[in-house]
Amino acid sequence: MFSDRARIHVQAGKGGDGGLSFRREKFVPKGGPDGGDGGRGGDVVLVADASLRDLSSLQRRRWIKAERGRNGGGSRRSGADGADAVLRVPVGTQVLGADGGLLADLAHAEARVVLAHGGHGGRGNARFVSSTRRAPRFAEVGPPGEERDVELHLKLLADAALVGLPNAGKSSLLARISNARPKVADYPFTTLQPVLGTVDSPDGRQLVVADVPGLIERASEGVGLGHEFLAHLERARTLVHVIDASKPADDQWRTIDAELGAYGAGLDERPQLVVLNKVDIAPEPRFTVDDPRIRAVFRLSCATGAGVDDFKRRLFALVPEPAVEGGPADQLADFLVYRPQPRTRPWRLLRTEDGFRVLGTPPSEEELERALKAAGARKGATVEVGDEELELA
Repeated sequence: MFSDRARIHVQAGKGGDGGLSFRREKFVPKGGPDGGDGGRGGDVVLVADASLRDLSSLQRRRWIKAERGRNGGGSRRSGADGADAVLRVPVGTQVLGADGGLLADLAHAEARVVLAHGGHGGRGNARFVSSTRRAPRFAEVGPPGEERDVELHLKLLADAALVGLPNAGKSSLLARISNARPKVADYPFTTLQPVLGTVDSPDGRQLVVADVPGLIERASEGVGLGHEFLAHLERARTLVHVIDASKPADDQWRTIDAELGAYGAGLDERPQLVVLNKVDIAPEPRFTVDDPRIRAVFRLSCATGAGVDDFKRRLFALVPEPAVEGGPADQLADFLVYRPQPRTRPWRLLRTEDGFRVLGTPPSEEELERALKAAGARKGATVEVGDEELELA
């Protein structure tokens, strides 16, 4: 089943803990501290992949977690960085935050955005040596990675989109001109999910055509599944109105055009082609709308195939070529909300020989509990916060 939405929970990797170690070698009875730094936690990264068509793979994978950094070791050995969790999604995927605001828009192939940053590696005890502290018996704990809920919305990228009232023949037309095989039946609302098809020309050019489920009056107000269907038209460069020629054609065109204008997003400004279908039962359909957006009017029959080849051939001349965007293949998303993050936390969690110690401005109980849980603290562990000594419950 086609999936254009997915809600996922992402969790970046925890930073590795710094090593708490002292040099121990023969003939060196009082070796100094030699704990290395922990590795950085992996990020959760979203990458737009032109080969994917929907978000169905994320329907079965709701919790995404990156790898944690490795702990630092003795002899000043640094821990390895954790691997990033890279999610590949279709081009046209938008990322929305928990408040519904748009965070990023992956509108071109290989666009990428970091959804959650991994925690930095904790410093080993060798990094805390000073003139007054020759043998530090503590090391920094790597902080947890960022964690958040996001919702992914897919807006199809198509050269042309078929629009019209239910049972106008959109699916039949797509099946005639492309490699798609949508469900076709003689009753309304046969198509319940958007369908993409590729149309090939003799010179090798290809067009992507989308069959969007039939619209009804007040679809722009969310009646039926109007909002979800109309959203897939936003990135189509040309709209193809498919009209049942056995019924008043002008009224059908005005009904759909009114919904496009009410929805907004520039849909009522797109170039349009009008297809009068079912001429096998209405040989001389009347269409009198005079609108500068209408580039051509076609009369055809998906049932008999009359006029379909001419429509398919002229489609390549009437649909504009996509704009070619330069730049490196690996680049940021087109739209990205930047939220400055503090360079460092105002507090640090240290691992001691007896438990844990908090330095700096004490965090909230919830934040400290999360950090201790990520550090592997067990019930009964001793935690020093300022002049207080607590026992983890």
